Amino acid sequence: MLGRLLLLFISVPLVELVLLLVIADHTNWKFTVSLVIITGIVGSVLARSQGFRTVRKIQEQLAAGHLPTAALLDALMIFIAGAFLLTPGVLTDLFGMTLLIPTCRKFYRRSLSHRFKKHFQFQQFSPSQQASRQEDSEVIDSYVVEKQSDE
Repeated sequence: MLGRLLLLFISVPLVELVLLLVIADHTNWKFTVSLVIITGIVGSVLARSQGFRTVRKIQEQLAAGHLPTAALLDALMIFIAGAFLLTPGVLTDLFGMTLLIPTCRKFYRRSLSHRFKKHFQFQQFSPSQQASRQEDSEVIDSYVVEKQSDE
């Protein structure tokens, strides 16, 4: 895992640098710098509006007594999108923009859910199973006594 992260932290900035140099070579350096600045500004505005919408959705679901799991994942992805959009580069900006599009977030959410289900085991109990588990359980009251040394 550490090796993958190290490879990611080395290769992504190098690829970003090469892409920015290729864009600057085909256009000019002013266009390239403008592109990075504009995507940062547009991305932050989009992330802010999507974030406010998601916060409202979370509040509505909590007020209705529902657990807002999808909305919380959306909020996390929007936060990550904002971080990617503030990072200078073409690939990070493209990935950040896809995280701001609700249909793309839905795809990412499904793939994350599939990955979690593949790697983790979830166990859900019905109310009758929970009641029977509570009847079978026994609470034991205990306390700690410190042993005094003879010194």
